[in-house]
Amino acid sequence: MCGIVSIHSSGMPLQNYEGVLEDMMKTLHHRGPDGEGRVHIQSQVLMGHRRLSVIDLENGKQPMISKDGRYSLIFNGEIYNYLELREELISQGVAFHTISDTEVLLNMLVQYDTDAIGKLNGMFSFVFHDRKENQWISARDPMGIKPLYFCQTDDHLLFASEIKALLAHPQVTVLRNEKALNQYLSFQMCLDEETLFQGVRKVLPGHYLLGQGSEIKKTVTYWDTNYKIDGNHTEQDYLDQIYDTLQDCVRLQLRADVPVGAHLSGGMDSSLVSVLASKQLDSEISLFHGKFAEGANYDESEYAEIIAEQTQGSLHQTIPTAQEFADILPDLIYALDEPVAGPGLFPQYAVSKLAKEKVKVVLGGQGGDEIFGGYARYLVGYLEQALKGAIHETQEEGEHLVSLESIVPHLPVLKQYVPLLSQFWREGLFGEMDQRYFRLVDKSQGIHELLDKEFLERFDKEYLFSIFQKVFNHPDTLSFINKMTHFDQKTLLPALLQVEDRVSMRVSLESRVPLLDTRLVDLVTTIPPKLKFQGGRTKHLLKLAVKNLLPEKILNRKDKMGFPVPIKEWMQGGVFRDFVGDTLLSERSKSRGIYSHIALEEMISNPGVGGRSLWGALCLELWHLQFIDK
Repeated sequence: MCGIVSIHSSGMPLQNYEGVLEDMMKTLHHRGPDGEGRVHIQSQVLMGHRRLSVIDLENGKQPMISKDGRYSLIFNGEIYNYLELREELISQGVAFHTISDTEVLLNMLVQYDTDAIGKLNGMFSFVFHDRKENQWISARDPMGIKPLYFCQTDDHLLFASEIKALLAHPQVTVLRNEKALNQYLSFQMCLDEETLFQGVRKVLPGHYLLGQGSEIKKTVTYWDTNYKIDGNHTEQDYLDQIYDTLQDCVRLQLRADVPVGAHLSGGMDSSLVSVLASKQLDSEISLFHGKFAEGANYDESEYAEIIAEQTQGSLHQTIPTAQEFADILPDLIYALDEPVAGPGLFPQYAVSKLAKEKVKVVLGGQGGDEIFGGYARYLVGYLEQALKGAIHETQEEGEHLVSLESIVPHLPVLKQYVPLLSQFWREGLFGEMDQRYFRLVDKSQGIHELLDKEFLERFDKEYLFSIFQKVFNHPDTLSFINKMTHFDQKTLLPALLQVEDRVSMRVSLESRVPLLDTRLVDLVTTIPPKLKFQGGRTKHLLKLAVKNLLPEKILNRKDKMGFPVPIKEWMQGGVFRDFVGDTLLSERSKSRGIYSHIALEEMISNPGVGGRSLWGALCLELWHLQFIDK
């Protein structure tokens, strides 16, 4: 795991920017404290690298340059199938000087050019440069596990692992992206290439860019989710394939020359990864768990202890406090580059910090909900779908995937979602699929009364719905569950992975996510929906596939918490409430022109406050303080 930076030129000398490269690399020290390297190819490119050494600790230093000096590579991440690819290259006469995955990636790109990217199994972002033609390739892994940002200046094209590195370039002006701000207020993340910084964009997951000098020539999608249904297998065939693929995903991601542990929340996904990893490790597995002291609603340690006993692993726990939250949150917002998702980033950071004391690599269960259909809102969507089909005797999906009779036994999962249901059905009942799911994921519905009047007049809901539709309606499928999970895989999942990357990298810990191996994703997306979401059962096939691995108490939990943070309790009074009030009611906050300061005062004075509106406003103000006000 590492941090990368490159400055590309179309012929202008770059020697005066060597100090700039150094400044950009300093912002990424946390991503690679084990070493650094740089290369200067005259009037073409400056490349810098910070290294967290995990494979071939002594060698594998970057930038890595081909034997003939023509090609240079900077790479962040891991290529899990590097041993198999290495053997393939050796059979073609390629000689190796290290046992690192970096040298494998370099030679793959030399041998196969862009065709190499589709052969990689891993999490990665990289920049590969050809000095003969001053041409380059930049790429990001299929699921967006590893970040890569870029921006254009008057003279250069810049790439970096984090936005803050781009901002260190003197020609990059820090300005707020107003369209992206509206996206954040609606989704608590930015869609497509957008970021909250004007002119700074993301290389999208599953894409690579081709260019020459400081010019981008082409953007290519090399991988996308495939919904061409494979109906030629029985349910048992799919269960066997899921089980075998899961085992191999974990096997590959255990490859490391340093100690490996696992996050263990107590939920199904992290428990599954922990159990599979423990079966393949030669030594006792270290497991890392977090909880809060504010009561049973914030404590899943009972379930984590069950898995720790089953695996005979060593369970390490942390109990973060309100004081720690107030102290670290500004730094976490800086680490994120831009605020995304919810307050779960704080306990994730606390657990990562704990894990770093014991291991250098940790496996987690991220992605299971988006791949296998684990969110309760999918059940909400199908409850309405079943009602609509029963009343109107219609079926939008071409077949009755979920009937009222089949869905009723699974509705207790929705107990804690009754407020959402009442809001969801207040208007637009039985509308089009995209309209219905937009209402489920739109987080702006509760903040309109908080927004400044003039800002609200510029808040373009039609624009937001149109960009939502582009993602939601993109896949070639009539299936509602496939459309919903597709949207989350392309938007929410990269946002959650951004949090995963930044909080782990903040403590120089490598986080791996076996459930996002594209072999598993490709398998699940082609399974008939009537098997995958039978009767509205969340994670139906996954539960069946691993029923002999996990205890019943874990497998069929209906109270999974998702690492909630006791913000409502902390807002009753004390250090965190003071921190929120000082931040949101300051003169600077009032001057932003986003929120009504009167509405903010009323919200904070509410003793029961602590939801997404408070969290969104707090993070946005902290982001302004860190990046706009500096």
